[in-house]
Amino acid sequence: MLSKIQKWGNSQGVRIPLKVLKNSDIDIGEEIEIVVEDGKIILTPTHKIHGRFAIKDLVAEMPADYQVEEMDWEQPKGKEEW
Repeated sequence: MLSKIQKWGNSQGVRIPLKVLKNSDIDIGEEIEIVVEDGKIILTPTHKIHGRFAIKDLVAEMPADYQVEEMDWEQPKGKEEW
């Protein structure tokens, strides 16, 4: 499958076909590590989304007995609307 390097603003980019992306274990919006080895560009998934964490990983760390609580945030102040 062929693609090409294109200029986007002050950067350059390459479009990755969805079929290739799905087979690569990389999600849309995910950070990737880019390295060059022997003249080849290698993209490796970090499994972080937007430089933060994947929601599925955060939920997996929640205690099994977690209970949702309602919090009282008091009355609106200033121009806040609830």
